[in-house]
Amino acid sequence: MILSFDDYELQSRKLAESLSMECHIIQRHRFPDGEHKLTLPSSLPDHVIFCRSLDHPNEKLLELLLAAKTARQLGAKELTLVAPYLCYMRQDKAFSPGEVVSQGIIGNFLADLFDDVITIDPHLHRIQYLDQAVPTKNAIALSATSLMTKFLLEHIDNPILLGPDSESEQWVSAVAKPEKWTYGVCEKIRMGDQQVEITLPEIDLKNRSVVIVDDVASSGETLAVATKKCFEKNAKHVDVLVTHALFVNNAKQRLLDEGVRNIWSTDCVNHESNVISSYSLLKKAILNLQ
Repeated sequence: MILSFDDYELQSRKLAESLSMECHIIQRHRFPDGEHKLTLPSSLPDHVIFCRSLDHPNEKLLELLLAAKTARQLGAKELTLVAPYLCYMRQDKAFSPGEVVSQGIIGNFLADLFDDVITIDPHLHRIQYLDQAVPTKNAIALSATSLMTKFLLEHIDNPILLGPDSESEQWVSAVAKPEKWTYGVCEKIRMGDQQVEITLPEIDLKNRSVVIVDDVASSGETLAVATKKCFEKNAKHVDVLVTHALFVNNAKQRLLDEGVRNIWSTDCVNHESNVISSYSLLKKAILNLQ
């Protein structure tokens, strides 16, 4: 059985249908003081799969704690978490005394609750494998890059791909490689949460269609500055393709104001830019567990 929540219902039901599984949406009630009451099915099979993307994570993590503990009490023997977007992975090092390194803390929290964790393109920078952050029996990090390559092949003729910073190289190179598209990676200096400086790689962009590829779009500032630099080098079009479309505040409009033609994303996080479905990746990973 797949258990999900109403904020990720569409993707969960599509995944359940592909697996010929029942999908149940956990009922939530918020009391006036902010506490939540959750209601699960009264009996559960041995293997229960929780499907929920962990954007806006703080309340979701608490609800997973309550729901996973209750699922064990109701008879579930194996719990799998499918979290297409996995939160708190960026904070993997303390840069000043007393700074919390949340990656390991949240990773251990999830490993205590679930036997398996499946995610897509987690933001792993200083570690190579997901189980170094989430030490559970099966910690599976999938990638949407093959789906991105296929999508671009159907929509743009011979694009130039750009990664907006050094951390994006693993994704932009993987998207470019199957079709041998030209790609490059920008140099970024972050001045704050909302201020960055970008230097483009030495690639001729004149009259070319450029696609900026990244794993996460949050404030959109890095993508917006990179877009501006592309047009300064006479790019014909600039499109943005990301796995996780967080797009907080006015991030989408920020990109449009800089002249981005299309904003595309996977459905790992609900957003109007979703054009690539991830259920085929998740289905294969779940079947490989059994």
